[in-house]
Amino acid sequence: MSTPFDLFIVRHAIAFQADAKKWPDDGERPLTPEGIESFRRAARGLRRVAAGVDIMLSSPMVRARQTAGIVHEEAGWPTPQLADELEAGRASDDVLKLLGTQKTATVAIVGHEPQLSEIVELLCGGVIQMKKGAVARLRVKDPHPDGGELRWLLPPKVLRNLG
Repeated sequence: MSTPFDLFIVRHAIAFQADAKKWPDDGERPLTPEGIESFRRAARGLRRVAAGVDIMLSSPMVRARQTAGIVHEEAGWPTPQLADELEAGRASDDVLKLLGTQKTATVAIVGHEPQLSEIVELLCGGVIQMKKGAVARLRVKDPHPDGGELRWLLPPKVLRNLG
């Protein structure tokens, strides 16, 4: 069993629709200008409710990296470190294994659906769905099924209102 830690889960902000002609590699698909501006306001709200993150891990895909960069700039979280385990399409178990290697008190991950909701469901039970730009806070006692507790889940609208 690992040392308990707080886990913030951030779904990337609003990105352009998939378009194989513009982005043959979907990993290069960016956030929309509106998504960037909207999430900047949400990240300012996040600063009010979630300070003190020790490490931020991000999917290497452009839209997640951009989201993590905004959180770094606006909420003051650490510079994001890329983690292939958070890439869209990867198994949730890969993320649980990654979390099992963390030795800090507060971890943040930035990634994609459906993986992020699956992680909350695995750790806490139940069913949830994260909107783009939503943030969840969990207390993880053990990064295995039923090893966590959902503390809160805030949609981007609430975060923007806080900012």
